[in-house]
Amino acid sequence: MSTTTLRLPDEVKARIDRLAAAQGISAHSLMVDTLAESTAAMERRVEFEAEAAQRWAEYRRDGEYVAMEDLRTYVLARARGEDPPRPRLRKDPAFARTKRRR
Repeated sequence: MSTTTLRLPDEVKARIDRLAAAQGISAHSLMVDTLAESTAAMERRVEFEAEAAQRWAEYRRDGEYVAMEDLRTYVLARARGEDPPRPRLRKDPAFARTKRRR
């Protein structure tokens, strides 16, 4: 485990101390937990944005997509424990027209 020095404004340190006391934990523990949670949230955001960029590139390449209503129906069926077929891919008609012109 490494050691890091962190300079905090007095008001932030006071807030941390109050929250830690209210939870019955040390300020150190509160800061470590908070940093771990915040880091995990940032990592999820970065992964989400990377996947969104990849899917946007795929859509721009082939114009295929799943309609929101089809996806909603599929997800709700899965949530009920059913095993529905995957939603079908649709082709964006506007995308198809611009591809033919090239």
